[in-house]
Amino acid sequence: MLGLLNAIQSIGMLAGLPFSPYLSDGIGRRKTVFLGAATMVLATALQTASHSVRMFIAARFLIGCGVTIATNAAPLLVTELAYPKYRAQLTSLYNSLWFFGAIVAAWATYGTFKFKNSWAWRLPSLFQGAPSILQCVLIPFAPESPRWLVSKGKEDEALHILAYYHADGNEQDPLVQYEFQEIKAVIEFEHNVGMNTGWKLLFSTPGNRRRMRIIIAIALFTGTSGNGLIAYYLFEVLNQIGVTSSKDQLLINGLLQLWCIFWAFTAALMVDKLGRRFLFLTSSGLMTLFYTIQTVCFAQYSKTKESAAGHAFVGFVFLFSAANSIGLMPLIISYSTEILPLHLRAKGLGVVSLVINIALVFNQYVNPIAFAALQWKYYLIYIFWLGVQFVFLWFFVVEVKNRTLEETAAIFDGEDAVEQITHKGEMQGTQEVDSEGKDENV
Repeated sequence: MLGLLNAIQSIGMLAGLPFSPYLSDGIGRRKTVFLGAATMVLATALQTASHSVRMFIAARFLIGCGVTIATNAAPLLVTELAYPKYRAQLTSLYNSLWFFGAIVAAWATYGTFKFKNSWAWRLPSLFQGAPSILQCVLIPFAPESPRWLVSKGKEDEALHILAYYHADGNEQDPLVQYEFQEIKAVIEFEHNVGMNTGWKLLFSTPGNRRRMRIIIAIALFTGTSGNGLIAYYLFEVLNQIGVTSSKDQLLINGLLQLWCIFWAFTAALMVDKLGRRFLFLTSSGLMTLFYTIQTVCFAQYSKTKESAAGHAFVGFVFLFSAANSIGLMPLIISYSTEILPLHLRAKGLGVVSLVINIALVFNQYVNPIAFAALQWKYYLIYIFWLGVQFVFLWFFVVEVKNRTLEETAAIFDGEDAVEQITHKGEMQGTQEVDSEGKDENV
């Protein structure tokens, strides 16, 4: 039952995956976010009002559907609207904000665990709907993605949004014209080479297969790096190392989320200075190291029951979580959206969500069974897998810093595609500005 309660939200997310990319590409990023948020608001209300386990499970399933719909469109909107200089930081901060929800959940349960009635779980459940309510209120005031607008032939509206948010309303600003013409050049390039929007296109060209190999791998790593034992079964693990007080367990969980958001935010803000490849490899290497020492501490406590070994284990849980927070957490969404071209971005993120949720469902059913049977020896499997992850990231992750969104996506299609898009954007942007007699240098 514990496995089902943990997994049902991920199962709901899987159920929403086939539809979310079509909503993002069909009705737009903004409307899709609203639809997903509204679904979560209704589902949270149902969850809070639940009077049976079946009703609670059904509500969590609907929350998962809403999460998939909203989280397919939201990062696309952030990535495609952000000012170029801050795009990487903002998109990396997007996924790092997962820890904000984890903080609210951790400290809400810490504050209510002494309640003697059903509000001990109803109140944290109620808090779960707060971000979605905020989204429903604010998203109507947000602009639509200019890249999506251009793809739908709404070029004037797209240019107005780019100018308003990137140049104080000046539509002839050189940066705005360069962005606008480059977006148009990419969409024209995709149209000229006969690109469609079907799912098969994700794997139909060498460049796309290269993208998907990286994206599927890092999505799989995100859900299978040993962090599942911490995220979903921390209390079970703490019981095994002698930390059995509910108050102490909830306090450790609350402090862990604060610790993680600090490191995730730090990495997100440094992503352009340090580079994606450096963060991926540093994160993976440190995760392998700290998980190994963590396992040694767990094994030592299991044999000797020494409190020092148990305390050391908790310390290395914090270090491992920091390592995870500087790589996979901020980069899984931002890196995926960067390397995907416009016509594949929504479906590519759908694949990311699919792989992550399959991994989570697998872990949520397997972890409690395997952990109960193997105890600390189960950690040895994750140590080996973390080593495999480091090797893969070393050989396949491509550095993409200091490039525009269109140039980044085109790297995988060859340098000719990059040069064609960049040159066409520069030429058209210069012509547009010159025709208005504004500025000859774009």
